Amino acid sequence: MSTKTITRRKILKQFTTAALIPFIPEISLNSRVKNSPSKDSLLKCCLNMSTISGQNLGFVKELETASKAGFRSVEIWMNSLQTYLDGGGTIKDAKQRINDLGLMVENCIGFAEWIVNDEERRKKALEQMKKEMDLLAQIGCKRTAAPPAGATEAPGVDLNKAAKRYRTILELGDNTGVVPQLELWGFSKNLSKLSEVTYVTIESGRSSAKILLDIFHLYKGGSALETLSLINPSSVEILHMNDYPANLSASVITDADRIYPGDGVAPIKQILQTLGKRDKPLVLSVELFNKNYYAQGALTVAKTAFEKIKKFVES
Repeated sequence: MSTKTITRRKILKQFTTAALIPFIPEISLNSRVKNSPSKDSLLKCCLNMSTISGQNLGFVKELETASKAGFRSVEIWMNSLQTYLDGGGTIKDAKQRINDLGLMVENCIGFAEWIVNDEERRKKALEQMKKEMDLLAQIGCKRTAAPPAGATEAPGVDLNKAAKRYRTILELGDNTGVVPQLELWGFSKNLSKLSEVTYVTIESGRSSAKILLDIFHLYKGGSALETLSLINPSSVEILHMNDYPANLSASVITDADRIYPGDGVAPIKQILQTLGKRDKPLVLSVELFNKNYYAQGALTVAKTAFEKIKKFVES
């Protein structure tokens, strides 16, 4: 071995050792900071426009009210957006208003009958969803609700067929960038339980499948909350936040009986502790249909909803 070789090795060893020492801790520290998101980044306060729909504000004023109340995320309803467009509004103007107000449209509530057994109704539903997804994509909304609309009164939707039908609308989402969120409806005769929606998402065979949960519907449908831990929290991107009083059983409670999160007996903290184990944001969206709240000013209701939901984020 030559002196020249030894010298070069010594120099390289000294150089690499000296170079690595100051950089390793810095890289490690920066990685920890970037990969440790705060609770605020993992939980988003959101307003579902159903909460102030009884005041009949219209699409634009709904957005303005949510923004004034402090929300930066909203769930819109397709019928409200469509009424705005039918009245002369444009999708471009809608997008501009959303941007100007500093809002993000997290999801849209629609009722296309994609799951029903009637083939002709399903065909119309797919056309409807395609049109709605195209509109949503233009305003930056990347999700739409996919509840078992049209299949609520009578049982009979085979879960394997439901999975194939869900796969079909997921494929529509691939083309538009808007992902249908399979929604659990506790009062429906189909997809009323956590086990059912979980089965349908898995059998769809698509990794893009997502489940839209609701505290009221989990109670109404009789899902055991202990089983929430069996699903991957990342499969749930939106949780509809609400509460219910102690004196109403699941058999008699209705949508109109929903109250502000934290004002009832729902095990909200237990649900959040389970679904909060994640590395992607969970949208906490207040969805209410309470006539007592509709009798109040919309801004008062929206502000109250924001303060209620903020407490859960902070805690």
